[in-house]
Formats: sequence, C-alpha cells, structure tokens
Amino acid sequence: MGKMTTSIKTKEAIIDAAIVLFNTKGYDGSSVRDIASRARVNSANISYYFHGKQGLLEECFTRFFETYLLCLENAVDELGKSPTDHCLKNAIKNILYFQSEHHLLSRFVWREMSLDSQIVREITSSYLMKEKYLLKKVIEQGIEEELFLKLPANILIIQLKSMLSMPYLNAQYLREVWQLFPQEKYFVDRYFEAIESWIDQTLVKNIEIVPPNYFMQVNSL
Repeated sequence: MGKMTTSIKTKEAIIDAAIVLFNTKGYDGSSVRDIASRARVNSANISYYFHGKQGLLEECFTRFFETYLLCLENAVDELGKSPTDHCLKNAIKNILYFQSEHHLLSRFVWREMSLDSQIVREITSSYLMKEKYLLKKVIEQGIEEELFLKLPANILIIQLKSMLSMPYLNAQYLREVWQLFPQEKYFVDRYFEAIESWIDQTLVKNIEIVPPNYFMQVNSL
C-alpha cells in the first residue's frame, strides 16, 4: 500500500511539474531534466511512468479530454429525463468549473490543439469527433422536441466551443487587459450566466429573456 501511494504521488508530481513548465517554457522548451528537477524526482521516473516527454504530453491530453467529454456524456445520458436546455447548461457549467480548477492544464491543451501535429490530428479524430457527436445529439434533440430553434448545429457548436475555451486559452489577455481571473469561482459564475443567456436568446424558442446578473454587474468585473 505504501509503495502504491508513493507511486501515485510521484506520478502526480511529475504531471504537475510538466503542466507548469509546458505553460511557461512550452513543450519543446521543457526538457525531461527540467521536469524531473521541478518535480524533485529522478529523470528515470519519467521514462518509467510515462516513457518520456511524449508520454507526458499524451497524459495531459487524456486527463483533460476524458473529463471534458464526461461532462457531455452525462448531458446526453440525461436527455429525456431533464429539459434539453438544462442538460446543455449543466454540461457547460461543469466544463467551465473543470477548466477553472485545472486552468493551467486547460490553457496548455487548448494552445497545443491550435497547432498542426501528429498527436493533435489523433486527438481531433478521436476526442473532438466524439465531442462533435455529443453536442450535435443534444442540439438535435432540442430541435426535435421543438424546444430549440432550427439553426445549423455546426455553427452553434463552433460558437459554443469558442466561448468555452477562450478564457483559458487567452488567460493572460483576460488578466492583463480586463483584470479577470478565469481560475476564480466569481468569474466562472458570471461567465456561465452570460453563456446561459446566449443559449436562451440564440437557441431556445419562446422564452422571456431576463438579463442575468452578469449584465447588471459587468462594470464590476
């Protein structure tokens, strides 16, 4: 039991160190020695647990997208049990809170996904194709129920993805220009209200739009 606990702690220390360094120095600029030094482990541990830096990169993608997609899978599982717009909103809220809690990992993953590389192509063909399927399923269910307007699902998904990733991909911009901090609960709460309002105004039929607190408090952000 003691060895297992030590093993888990070592792996987590390596992952945490890698995420910090990948953010500050970039993937190419971070060496195995740098990661081992920050994690306070022997470099051999990185080879043992992750088969090198490439394995660490893959672990970062896996950790992020497994949880990210779970939020969408849960929304699909709830279709028919809860109103479709509530399913979508709950998924968005859970994704935002996950990204906020793991803001460095989120920033790194979204930044890497903007590049053209073999691993990004693999992620796109697996995780992002599944993301597309899940989001389309929710939107098409809402249209079928006549809860959502008949709008192109592809455009809606592109817009939604942009809103979900922007604060974490461009965290420096938010901090320096707007003094907003996407890792803080206050920001996530207000930002979710804004996306919720976008869904109500863009997607949902025949709903009375009540401006959320976000718009009344925008000057205080």
